[in-house]
Amino acid sequence: MSETTLTGTDTIAERKAHGVLLTDAAADKVRSLLTQEGRDDLRLRLAVQPGGCSGLIYQLYFDERFMDGDGTVDFDGVEVIVDKMSAPYLDGATIDFEDTIQKQGFTIDNPNAAGSCACGDSFH
Repeated sequence: MSETTLTGTDTIAERKAHGVLLTDAAADKVRSLLTQEGRDDLRLRLAVQPGGCSGLIYQLYFDERFMDGDGTVDFDGVEVIVDKMSAPYLDGATIDFEDTIQKQGFTIDNPNAAGSCACGDSFH
């Protein structure tokens, strides 16, 4: 397992345990959800699975497990885990949280996605 702890002055190079970034807004929302659940043993897992109309779909969920080969980065108390099979598809991706009148929810900006379907849930 590869683990890195981040503070506000860390560089992108230090985040290479899996290459995924978590914005402050997303980290705040994750902390809020974990507080509501009364759990401090969960981590945010981002994975890529086959499926959807473009071939691959994102999975973003809380997980209490570590699997062999997982990369984890701690974003000021919020751990983000990516499995070794998903990491190449997600290197450079950013998880954000939007809370506007038009949209509320987590978003994933992935520079590795060559295209996506109209629903936005699937990519290739």
